[in-house]
Amino acid sequence: MPTVLVTGSNRGIGLEFVRQYAASGWKVIACCRKPDTAKTLKTVPGEVRIEAVELTDPVSMRDLAKGLKGEAIDLLINNAGVLGPNQSFSDTDYAAFDTVMRSNVLGPMAMVESLLPNLEAGGVKTAVAISSGWGSVGTIQSGGRYLYGPSKAALNMVVKAQSIDLHDKGILAVAISPGWVATDMGGKGADLTPAESVGNMRSLIAGLTAADSGKFYSHKGHEIPW
Repeated sequence: MPTVLVTGSNRGIGLEFVRQYAASGWKVIACCRKPDTAKTLKTVPGEVRIEAVELTDPVSMRDLAKGLKGEAIDLLINNAGVLGPNQSFSDTDYAAFDTVMRSNVLGPMAMVESLLPNLEAGGVKTAVAISSGWGSVGTIQSGGRYLYGPSKAALNMVVKAQSIDLHDKGILAVAISPGWVATDMGGKGADLTPAESVGNMRSLIAGLTAADSGKFYSHKGHEIPW
């Protein structure tokens, strides 16, 4: 039975990843900040193990790694992230920049580093970072998102670097944009349901090969310019 670890698993896209992988017979390690309040997550049927982790706290990630020592993880999905507060030109909350970067960039980077032995022991050996079209410098056509966009662009750079550093270990690293999804972050007017987005991403992930490592994809499998 393959194992997937999902961060930010208590709602939205992360929760849907847990549902779909558990329904497909995977062992799921579902990570969130406050497991005690993750009521919906606790009702997901299947082999689901809930773990606490705070991506802005290195100690929390080290504790998670200690608890998972010796366990193989086939697939790591770095899904957790934050949008951040005001991000308009001349009205950006610069004080929040550190929090957004720690959550969206340093946290996912540290998760891969902390769980490297687990990924090496896995069969699939894949680390997926849930990015955003706002992180694509080559395609962005509107302003704003002065915290969120740069954080996702930085996350993409981390994925590219990891794909090179982990190549000899046989570990793939890819970034995927989930599209505009109807979650608390995406809003009700979004194009996709979480089930649609995650279903597409799971199909993409299942077909990844070594040649795909270090690339940035849409949920439909199209490569996105950096």
